[in-house]
Amino acid sequence: MASIRRTLSPAYHDRHYQNGGVNSPSHKFVSGSKYYSPSLSSAVAAFAVNFRRKGPHGLRRAFLRCAVFFVVGFLLGMMPFDHADDEIRARDFSFDIKPPHVNVRFDDAGGAGEIATVKKEDFVVDVRFGVEAARSESSGDGLVFVPRKQLIVVTPTYNRPLQAYFLNRLGQVLRLVPPPLLWIVVEMNSASMETAEILRKTGVMYRHLVCAKNSSDVKDRGVHQRNTALKHIEHHRLDGIVYFADDDNIYSLELFYSLRNISRFGTWPVAMLAQSKNKAILEGPVCNGSQVIGWHTNEKSKRLRRFHVDMSGFAFNSTILWDPKRWKRPTSIPIRQLDTVKEGFQETTFIEQIVEDESHMEGTPAGCATIMNWHLHLQTQRLEYPKGWLLQKNLDVALPLSD
Repeated sequence: MASIRRTLSPAYHDRHYQNGGVNSPSHKFVSGSKYYSPSLSSAVAAFAVNFRRKGPHGLRRAFLRCAVFFVVGFLLGMMPFDHADDEIRARDFSFDIKPPHVNVRFDDAGGAGEIATVKKEDFVVDVRFGVEAARSESSGDGLVFVPRKQLIVVTPTYNRPLQAYFLNRLGQVLRLVPPPLLWIVVEMNSASMETAEILRKTGVMYRHLVCAKNSSDVKDRGVHQRNTALKHIEHHRLDGIVYFADDDNIYSLELFYSLRNISRFGTWPVAMLAQSKNKAILEGPVCNGSQVIGWHTNEKSKRLRRFHVDMSGFAFNSTILWDPKRWKRPTSIPIRQLDTVKEGFQETTFIEQIVEDESHMEGTPAGCATIMNWHLHLQTQRLEYPKGWLLQKNLDVALPLSD
């Protein structure tokens, strides 16, 4: 049977057929393409029909819809989903090797547990960064974190054979004191490299000052060195508890812990050797609780003093130096130690500028029954000071070891 094939006339190449197909040059190009597929051809044909029907307005509407859906999807992607985070967090994707879990039961009574018993005090339950926790009376069981008071330790020093030993010993004690603590070390005329090196190695926060007073006109070197530190504290308005700690004294850690309990002026008894070095004497307050009711004294020449306190037996709030209105001081004259008074009276004349009487003092610890530091008066007169604290030559005599 013969078949007749009729070619389309060029006039009808864009004619629509009943099945919705379109015989167009683009259709022929896609159909005759190497990568022709019916679905792709249908999509392109549908796009061409829609574009011809709706024109450029339909294309704009399509782009507008795409833009709207993109913005909505972007906003949904930025929204936090707590349940999704919890689900992801619940699954451990860490590659770290972890030990197997152990069932632990806290035992408050201290008895043996069924599986594994661990006492609560064996766990670190808090970490303190220079703060102390105190219970708030207004908030019931709530805790209020109170920062520790800064301790400002003032130490006058000078060149002598045991200077390195004294500074290292005091520095190691201060290193054990919880911060904040500022160590102010004062030298005469110039700051020595040896002292600076020791201060750096202690690991304590310090300030190395120099007293520019002419040493030939100085009656008491320590008085002017302490005044230099007081002037520095007043000028920079340092807030804390000021304590005069000579480098040759012996101190306990309990002393520095108790200093932070002082609000205005605190004092305590100091044990010391007598000038004859054959007996120990006690100098300081007699207390009823924290109230000062009397004084210990054993030297007849010093009974005329108003307050019988050693230089290392008291501490005070630094704001007294630069904030007289807070403490209702009658005058704003700077508080300084006096070099013109008789030896042994520097302490009482200085304290009289800070407090009026014993009612403004705080005995520490309660009852003033604990010795927290010693003043030994250990002086070496016949030792030669080695330059740089180093010996220039070795020992002249070497003894062999005996078998």
